[in-house]
Amino acid sequence: MYLIPIAWLYVALMMAIAEATNTTGTVLGALITLLLYGVAPVCLLMYILGTPSRRRAIKARELAEDARARAALSDPPDRSSDAATDPITPMRKE
Repeated sequence: MYLIPIAWLYVALMMAIAEATNTTGTVLGALITLLLYGVAPVCLLMYILGTPSRRRAIKARELAEDARARAALSDPPDRSSDAATDPITPMRKE
């Protein structure tokens, strides 16, 4: 998956170097060439191609949170066999 973006960045880098070393080219033009022909399209492509994996990760996280919430609801609040003790005794009316 990463072979094509790396190759495209290499081509864009070579275009930028050729523009910077040309007698009529400038370093600013080379930088703009590198950004607009290389970095911006690769970032957009990687974002679009990464969408399915992001969706799977979000769905897996939601399922894990749901399972954790269900497990918390099904567990008894006190797992010990001892009786619950309250440090303050309740007041009794006569």
